[in-house]
Amino acid sequence: MRTFVMGPTDRTPGARAPVSRPVDRDHALLEALRQGEPTAAERLVTTYGDQAYRLAIRITGNRADAEEVVQDALWTVVRKIGAFRGESAFASWLYRIVANGACQKIRRRRTDISLDEFTAMLDDDGSREADWSARVEDPALQSELRKALTAAIAALPIDYRAVIVLRDVEGLSTREVADTLGLTIVNVKTRTHRARLFLRSRLGRFMAHEAA
Repeated sequence: MRTFVMGPTDRTPGARAPVSRPVDRDHALLEALRQGEPTAAERLVTTYGDQAYRLAIRITGNRADAEEVVQDALWTVVRKIGAFRGESAFASWLYRIVANGACQKIRRRRTDISLDEFTAMLDDDGSREADWSARVEDPALQSELRKALTAAIAALPIDYRAVIVLRDVEGLSTREVADTLGLTIVNVKTRTHRARLFLRSRLGRFMAHEAA
């Protein structure tokens, strides 16, 4: 497991924020953070450090950026735990902080394609795919196919990338993705659909190249 150095917290013992209703599955961790217990930050890292890093690396595509994003996100949770009111699950709140931090990193780098380019690609390629779905199970293609999929996800506009990573890679439900990113369910469904079309187009090109 990756090590994220949290250091001592500056929360005052005894300071409490309202407890979530219904009780969050992370209730004990929440109470430890709210009480400023000495081991609370370490428990946070143990419970969510790896998951947070996995999300950050899949959005940023850069290890150094991902580690910085997770470090900042975990510190934000420790410092601002009093701001968590339980409207969503604690995990969703944490993932939102991680996802937002990762998206900001990408936007500063400006390496993803523009939304206009993305839309043009969908219009140009979205309806002309050959049916290659039966070939994706070919063991000889698995390694290169994973690389092609990773590259295709990295090419998505950042707002679409965050949605597809949470929905299809992390396996969150549409509602959970909406809660995590602060979007409507309709917005999540639209972005998921368009991102899938884009990924299918990119993978279709890869499969056509392999067939040739």
